[in-house]
Order: sequence, then structure tokens, then C-alpha cells
Amino acid sequence: MSTAALTDGPARERRSPLLDELAAIAVVWHRELLRFARNRLRMVTSLVQPLLFLFILGSGLSSMLPASGHIDFRTFMFPGIIAMTVFFTALTSAMSIVWDREFGFMREMLVAPVHRGAIVLGKCAGGATVATLQGVVILALAGVVHVPYSGGLLLTLVGEMVLAAVSLTALGLLLASRMTQVESFMAVVNFVMLPMFFLSGAIFPPKGLPGWLSVLVRFDPLTYAVDPIRRAVFAHVQGSPAIKQALSAGVRWGDWTLPIRIELGLIAAIGILMLVLAIHEFGRTE
Repeated sequence: MSTAALTDGPARERRSPLLDELAAIAVVWHRELLRFARNRLRMVTSLVQPLLFLFILGSGLSSMLPASGHIDFRTFMFPGIIAMTVFFTALTSAMSIVWDREFGFMREMLVAPVHRGAIVLGKCAGGATVATLQGVVILALAGVVHVPYSGGLLLTLVGEMVLAAVSLTALGLLLASRMTQVESFMAVVNFVMLPMFFLSGAIFPPKGLPGWLSVLVRFDPLTYAVDPIRRAVFAHVQGSPAIKQALSAGVRWGDWTLPIRIELGLIAAIGILMLVLAIHEFGRTE
């Protein structure tokens, strides 16, 4: 895509600076969607790992959880797999900024008379959109793991996925802001991604963990994305109230169980902070 779309010559002079920034964001966002839509291999392979976790690991561990109505271990893992899909896609989508820098396209974008933050916002919007769409694909499998297709539940989950996707894409952009090689970025992402995923409670309940592990779980930002999704799911599935409470007890700070709105507020705050830092670092490195 030509950078001429970011600067329209005489037509640009007739628009306000705000419209120019919004147009730049829209162009970069659209480019990220085209990049993803044209890479069918990426579309398929990014879904393989979540499906392996859900249907192979989840089925293998189902015997650890006594049957209770329609709840089995795959039901418990399902919210974590949704978060995993959004997380992995959002974080790796930031690789495009390293790719553009390494192959010279970023320099063409930077000659456009718009704030560099608009480029970062467009990248974030594109990555978050792609991550949410991937999460929706996994969400379509809800019935297979005994999660009802409730309109209210589905809308709640999509809203939570959007919020998580924006924040996690912003984290990926911050990691990518100083990277000049794709290989270096992927090494850093793999170093960050797996610890965050395993500490988030995606595949085990955060209740009853050893003290040191509980501390790490509370400091993991992904924890506050997984828990609201799980609590929304378990509010709609059928099963023993005792088991539902044990598996979706929420994140506790001492004796206080965080309300969902506080968890979502933390995710939003983390996302804003990551985005501000990414814009700042992006401006310094180019």
C-alpha cells in the first residue's frame, strides 16, 4: 500500500489536522487487516495451538475434575483458551511494525505529515481487530464444551475480548518499539508470552496456590483478562454451585475478591499505559 494514502496533497489542506490523524489511523488499520486476510497460513496456524490445548490437553485432564452437570475440564479451560487466542494473536501482530522497519516500509510511512502516534494507534487497532476476530472463532466452539450460546454471554465475552486485545496489542507494540529484527522480536515475545500465559490461571484455578506462585499470578496482567471471561462463562453454565465457586472464585488480594469492573479497569489502565509508552518509544527510535 502506498503512503500516498496518508497524504493527499491539496486535498489535505482543506481538512483539519484531526481528520488527517484519523485518516492515517484508518489507513494503517486497513493495511493490517489486508495483511492478515491475505496470509491464510497465519490464519490457520494461529488457531492450531489453542485447539490443541482445548481438545487434547483439556480432554486428557478431564479425569481430574469430577463431573458436575455440564462442567468438565474443557469447560474450565475454555475461557483461558479464548484469552490465550487473543493474547498470542495480539502480541505477535506487533511483529508487523518490526517487519516494516526492517524492510524499509516504515520510513515511507514516516514521511507522511501526521503524528507518529497515529501510526502506532493504527497498528494497535489493526492488531486488536485481528486478535478479536480470532477469539470469536474459538468462541464459536462454546457449545462443544457445554457453554451455552446465550446472547448476553456472547456480547459480554466479545466486549471483554476487545478490551483485552487492545491492551495486549499495545504491550506487543511496546516490545516491538525498539526492535529492528524480526528474529529478535520473536525471541522476546516467546520469553514473555509463555510465562504470562501459564501464570494467568488459564489452565489451573488461581485458588489454593503456593504463596510465591499466588504473588506472581497477581502481578500477571493477563490474569485480569482471563478471570472476567471465566466468571462470565461460569455464571451461565449448569453445574454444582460448589464446583462453580471453586473454579471461578475470582482473583483475591488478601481477603478481598476483586470485582469484575475493577479487573476490567486494570486491563484498560494497563493498555493505556502500554500504548502511551509505545508511542513515546516509537518516536525516539525512528
